[in-house]
Amino acid sequence: MATGNKIYFASDFHLGTGNYAFRREREDRLVRWLDTIKADAAEVFLMGDVFDFWFEYKTVVPKGYIRFLGKLAELTDLGIKLTLFKGNHDMWMFDYFEKELNATIISNELEIERNGKKFYLHHGDGLGPGDAMYKVLKKIFRSKLCQWLFARLHPNLGVGIANYWSQRSRIAGESNEEHKRLEKEWLVIYSRELLTTKFYDFLIFGHRHFPMDVQLNEKSRYVNLGEWVNYNSYAVFDGEQLTLQYFEKEAIAES
Repeated sequence: MATGNKIYFASDFHLGTGNYAFRREREDRLVRWLDTIKADAAEVFLMGDVFDFWFEYKTVVPKGYIRFLGKLAELTDLGIKLTLFKGNHDMWMFDYFEKELNATIISNELEIERNGKKFYLHHGDGLGPGDAMYKVLKKIFRSKLCQWLFARLHPNLGVGIANYWSQRSRIAGESNEEHKRLEKEWLVIYSRELLTTKFYDFLIFGHRHFPMDVQLNEKSRYVNLGEWVNYNSYAVFDGEQLTLQYFEKEAIAES
C-alpha cells in the first residue's frame, strides 16, 4: 500500500493530439513521470484535458492510452488516491474511471484542505472574463440532451468528428505572449475575485497551458500547471510547500 505523503497536481496532457509517434512519446514520458512519483505520492490530481478527446459510450471508449491507463491502475492499486477533473476536451467522462481505477471524478471546482493549507482546484475553463463563446458551448455540451444525441452516433463517426475538432486545439503552436500581462490573465483575475470572499492558500488551475506561479497577496498563490506538449510541468505539495516543477525539462524563465 501507498506510504507516501506528497500530493501531485498536473493538467493538460492532451493525449491523442499529434501523429502516432508524437502521441506515443508523450504517453511514454507520462508513464516515466508516474513511475517516479509512485514511491512518495499519497494523492494525484489530474486536473482536466488529460485526453484531447474523450467520450464514454455504454460499451465503448476511445482506443489507445493503454500504457498510461495501466500505470494509473498500478498507482491506484498501491493505494494512491486518484482524482480526475473534467476539462473542456474531456468533459464527457462518466463512470468508466470510477469503476476501473476507483478514481474520483470532479465536474467543476473542488475545495480541499491538507495539513492546514486550503486549496481551490478547477480545470479553469469558463472562468474569469474570457472564453465568452465557450461559456455558452460548455452549457450545451454538458447537457444530458447533447450527450444523449452524441451517443446515438456510431463511434467511428462520433469520435472521428470529435478528433477533427480537437486537433484544432491551440496548444501545439500557442504563443506565450498572451500570458505575460498578469493584470489581464483571466484566471489571475478570477482568483483575486475569489479571495475577496474566501481565503485559500493555493488556487490551482490548468487550461491556460502556460506554467505560472503568482503571489496574489501575502499568503495566497495562483498556480497554473501548464501542459505536457511543451513544458512537462506539474506541482507538488510536500505538506508544507507547493512547488511548480518540470519533468525531464529545464524550468522556463517566468516573466
